[in-house]
Amino acid sequence: MSISRRQVLGAAGASLFSPAIVRAQGTRPIRIGEINSYSSAPAFTLPYRRGWQLAVEQVNASGGLLGRELQVISRDDEGKPSVAIRAAEELVRRNGVDLLAGTYLSNVGLAISDFARQNRTLFVASEPLTDALVWDRGHRYCYRLRPSTYMLAAMLVEEAAKLKATRWVTIAPNYEYGHSAVKWFTELLSRRRPDVQFIANQWPPLGAIDAGAVVNALAQQNPEAILNATFGPDLARFVRQGNDRGLFEGRDVVSFTTGEPEYLHPLGADAPKGWIVTGYPVTESLGETNNDFVAAYSTRYGEAPTMGSVVGHAMISSMKAPIEKLGSVDTETMADGFGNVGFATPFGPASWRSIDHQSTMGTFVGRTAVRGDKGVMVDWTYRDGGTMLPSDAEVRKLRPST
Repeated sequence: MSISRRQVLGAAGASLFSPAIVRAQGTRPIRIGEINSYSSAPAFTLPYRRGWQLAVEQVNASGGLLGRELQVISRDDEGKPSVAIRAAEELVRRNGVDLLAGTYLSNVGLAISDFARQNRTLFVASEPLTDALVWDRGHRYCYRLRPSTYMLAAMLVEEAAKLKATRWVTIAPNYEYGHSAVKWFTELLSRRRPDVQFIANQWPPLGAIDAGAVVNALAQQNPEAILNATFGPDLARFVRQGNDRGLFEGRDVVSFTTGEPEYLHPLGADAPKGWIVTGYPVTESLGETNNDFVAAYSTRYGEAPTMGSVVGHAMISSMKAPIEKLGSVDTETMADGFGNVGFATPFGPASWRSIDHQSTMGTFVGRTAVRGDKGVMVDWTYRDGGTMLPSDAEVRKLRPST
């Protein structure tokens, strides 16, 4: 069975990669249905798309997957769960994909995860960070690739616990990811430092932050340290208003994902200095594996990769390795068989955990700085994701179905 180019490319954002080297074999392609927020979050998702496109091209150039062509049929969810669900229904029922992947926002990821559970379709969540995906709302048909809010919080707490600050305030977008990030950071830091106090929280709406009002509200609390979980345009507004109003002067700031190039580089010379962040120091030499990825990506697209590029590329390899080991794209076989399978990423090796379907892919922790007119990460270290997760006994309490 095959699908026409018009069928695949008819919807906005659809993509299909079919190198002739594999197509000539005449076997049914292995199809991944990919859903993401291309129109609403392009800074992350467009480089992410380039990352998986590169990976698909590499797979097919080397003979495909299980000797078959690998195809990705992509849809734009507009950042809306309802649109994502309609896309998933079309991909599964009309396009006959073998599994689903992608999503960016945590609430969208949870919606597709629920669809996958109800329809017994495998879903590899590439980007959403909420722990609900693998813990309290986890199930056998959902796996998650990126380090979660718990894992990122644990990485940041290792550094935050060394600070002298005891009076903390927080700012995070008012939806699933923001609440999860604040929950785990406050809980994990309080375990390490019982002397800290979290005296105020700000919950601006995603994509609609009133940065001046938020900055004033935080400053009125006279905190010693700030936890930030905003990102994208909200982060840029928060940073610039905070700089203008002196919010960050003499205060420690710890920040989720701010070191990722798609969020840090657009700040230019306004980038904060000395923040403790998670991210990707792409301007640095990080080892042979990442250097090879950067070279291939830069050659293909004429620009440096971002964190989204890394996640997109790793998404393909995270599915390719277990499918090759299993020798099948049967849903029930994949649902139980991805666990404990290792796979390659641009950051190095990772694996899928059987207990909760979380990958052990890690990320970098460091501080922000400005070089010339560009924000960069300095003093960075790589944190292996597997070392940042709770014990199996704790996971069994967090994931009742396990």
